[in-house]
Amino acid sequence: MKKMLLVLSALIIVLVLVAIAASMQVRATRSESSRTLAGDELIPRPIGVVNHAITIYRSPHALWPWLAQMGSGRAGWYAYDFIDNGGNPSAVRILPAYQNIQVGTIFPALPGAKDVFVVAECTPDKTLVLAWRLPSGHYQTTWAFVLEERSPAETRLIVRGRVASGYRPYGLPQLAALSLGRVAHFIMERKQLLDIASRAESARGTDR
Repeated sequence: MKKMLLVLSALIIVLVLVAIAASMQVRATRSESSRTLAGDELIPRPIGVVNHAITIYRSPHALWPWLAQMGSGRAGWYAYDFIDNGGNPSAVRILPAYQNIQVGTIFPALPGAKDVFVVAECTPDKTLVLAWRLPSGHYQTTWAFVLEERSPAETRLIVRGRVASGYRPYGLPQLAALSLGRVAHFIMERKQLLDIASRAESARGTDR
């Protein structure tokens, strides 16, 4: 029994260290997490906020097309395609058919899903805010992508998710939904950001 507890403890420590190492890859700085970003005004009093960020060695102009074409059934979400894109691989190139987006454009969350993300704010090369809006008109969640240029070929991509009161997907109690949602968001967001960076940095073309 003592040996089993030692093995279990060691396993937990390893998992914690792996999680910490993984989070470092997409961890937002204190300044990025605390400052006001596009879309914050849509849910002024959130009950949950998550922040992630990554440095990508391409310009905002070169990164923007990868964000503009996101969505299930479009270019995919660059995360775990067997979950959010019907098993179809996310695009590895820019798809011109999905580049013309504006406020109101739909980004399907899942294949055949009735709940969708809608573009709530859109400034090319700078900000993209996706939102899930309730029939009442209130925003339940927002998902902001902010592109900050550090140099002509270096961008900080900051992602923020905000959740309003009443968040209960699949009928889960709100506390459980927030806890599980935070873990799920981290797992998906890490994969998404790393894959966007990989695609953008390996793509041919100029930054301007």
